[in-house]
Amino acid sequence: MAETQAAQRLREYETIFLVKPDLTDDNVDRIKERVRGIVDREGGKVIRFTVWGKKKTMYAVAKQPRAIYVHTHFLGNSKLVAEIERNLRILDEVTRYLSVKLAEEVDPETRPVLEDLKLAGDVEETRPGVAAPEQRTETTESESEEESTEEA
Repeated sequence: MAETQAAQRLREYETIFLVKPDLTDDNVDRIKERVRGIVDREGGKVIRFTVWGKKKTMYAVAKQPRAIYVHTHFLGNSKLVAEIERNLRILDEVTRYLSVKLAEEVDPETRPVLEDLKLAGDVEETRPGVAAPEQRTETTESESEEESTEEA
């Protein structure tokens, strides 16, 4: 009886992979369904897929300055992660991937399946703490207006 309870415990993982920026939503969904099928086939549990959208990468990946980021949160074992990464490696549309173990000994019954999310399609982000040039100009003008009203 203790063996069956131990077998039901899984590890919690997340995998983030980058796909080519010129792919359509249908192609991204096809890749998501392929990963979902692998997780189901290997006895894991998908918690959530989140498509973060097209973002600028730190450096050119596969000669592209941008990529579509997809985040997968799932439960499984190390064999499952190896199978997912093997399949991602085969796909030409996927340029990079990274899997991280989040927790050990997770009971799948305590983790509800969440609905998939799709964030903004084309997001330009700046580094944290650095405002975009347009924002800096506006804050400077508003600060100067506040200073002039305080002086008067």
